[in-house]
Amino acid sequence: MSPHVQQPGWFTVHVLNRSVAWLTARGVSVWGSRVLAVRGRTSGEWRTTPVNLLTLDGRYYLVAPRGHVQWTRNLRAAGGGELRLGRNRDRFTATEVSEDDKPPVLRAYLRRWKAEVGAFFRGVGPESSDLELRRIAPDHPVFRITFVK
Repeated sequence: MSPHVQQPGWFTVHVLNRSVAWLTARGVSVWGSRVLAVRGRTSGEWRTTPVNLLTLDGRYYLVAPRGHVQWTRNLRAAGGGELRLGRNRDRFTATEVSEDDKPPVLRAYLRRWKAEVGAFFRGVGPESSDLELRRIAPDHPVFRITFVK
């Protein structure tokens, strides 16, 4: 596993993330945003963060543009969580996507959110080759989400 982590700045943590989380908590999805809730791997407490839910070929994915951050570690340990939008709580299980299967997911994610997250992909974009996407794939965890009833 790559140790890659791109820490968010003060503005992102204190203004952008809080604004998106506030809107999402009130049922307003900003370009597919949800609030991810996952149990902490040590504390067992619910941890939340805004994420972008990607739909590709009828499947759902979470991509970590900033790398191997706390929510990715917690999700690996917990194996699932909740995606929240307003009062809706959608429980899910998560399966990490293999490095070889990431390029089409990363391409679709960048096609949709490059303006928001492109800086975290070191010059790789939606038009980049599969080889370039494979090069950065270890730095960006991807989870396939399966909703449970």
